[in-house]
Amino acid sequence: MTSIPGAGRDRLPSLTGLRFWAALLVVLYHLSRQVGAVPGLSETVWYGRSGVTFFFVLSGVVLAWTYDGARVPAGVFLWRRFARIWPLLAFSVGLSVAVWAVMDRAVSLKAVAATLLLVHAWFPQPVMFTGGNPAAWSLSDEAWFYLTFPALLALLAGRRARVWAWTAVAVTCAALVLWPALSGLTPTTRNWALDYLPLTRLLQFVLGVVAGLALKHGWRPPVSLPVAAGLVIGWHLVLIPWHEAVPDALWYSPYNASQWLSAPLFAALICAAARADLDGRRTGLGGPWMLRLGHWSFAWYLIHEIVIRAAVFHWGKPAPGSATLMFWAGVLVVSLAAAGAAYHWVEHPAERWLRGLPGRSPANHARPPAETDRTTTSR
Repeated sequence: MTSIPGAGRDRLPSLTGLRFWAALLVVLYHLSRQVGAVPGLSETVWYGRSGVTFFFVLSGVVLAWTYDGARVPAGVFLWRRFARIWPLLAFSVGLSVAVWAVMDRAVSLKAVAATLLLVHAWFPQPVMFTGGNPAAWSLSDEAWFYLTFPALLALLAGRRARVWAWTAVAVTCAALVLWPALSGLTPTTRNWALDYLPLTRLLQFVLGVVAGLALKHGWRPPVSLPVAAGLVIGWHLVLIPWHEAVPDALWYSPYNASQWLSAPLFAALICAAARADLDGRRTGLGGPWMLRLGHWSFAWYLIHEIVIRAAVFHWGKPAPGSATLMFWAGVLVVSLAAAGAAYHWVEHPAERWLRGLPGRSPANHARPPAETDRTTTSR
């Protein structure tokens, strides 16, 4: 592979647009399960929790792309990631706890503390890894990815292409082995180990890291963006008859498969979109509104379930049919508007303030070029 000249300066706006669609997949998943189904659509997004797998792979791709060759000290990198995710995490936890209080639901203070410390996904008790803000469990996994990333980059950067290829094969095969290997655990422990545990989810992040390194050095994915998108959509359609045949309680259900078998497909989609940007081709994912919605996606992910919970508590679940569709529309509009406000008034200004603290951004450790463009930053 030959290195792309000036690759760090290139923008990858399509990845920001994809972030919005992945967040939407998660939102529709929660609406289907917590509010009520919309015939035709809910069947397709019934396993939309796979959008979290997309974000785990995307994190690896973007961080590898951004920091390969940048020589940023690990401490500076970790502070930047803390500034990126923690302020909005704290805000969303406070909002979530306030809604729980209005609902007169007890809140575990230990769970809230573990969430704010970003260690809650390490506990197998559901009250811990869903306490505070249930959607925030994935940030505990992301925190683990960030801690391991400097070592992963030191181990994988500068290697030959075949090392990256074999690493991608190894982590994909490990996921295929791990899924049935944990089948003997109790359902609660198995679901925690497969769905939440940072150690197992690290496989998806590593797949993203090697894909990002390969992209940075000129690799072209074997499929085009339309084909990659078609594969992802087709995969979710395959899950519909699987769901009708196998209950989610079984270890070989489509619920687990949707998260464990989708990582290579998401990696192909991300790489195809990035490659299209690098080649100067229009994708429909990088327009002004797509970028704006992509920027809001992190806040939307953290806030939407809180809005759903509050709406169901206040109005109750709607009747099937048009009432459900209207309820969905209201939640989508309100939660997305709230996400936009949170991005502009909390997330973005808090990150800039934390990064600007004295001693946190030394002049001799300037940002890598790609990180100055917010469209390339993962969640």
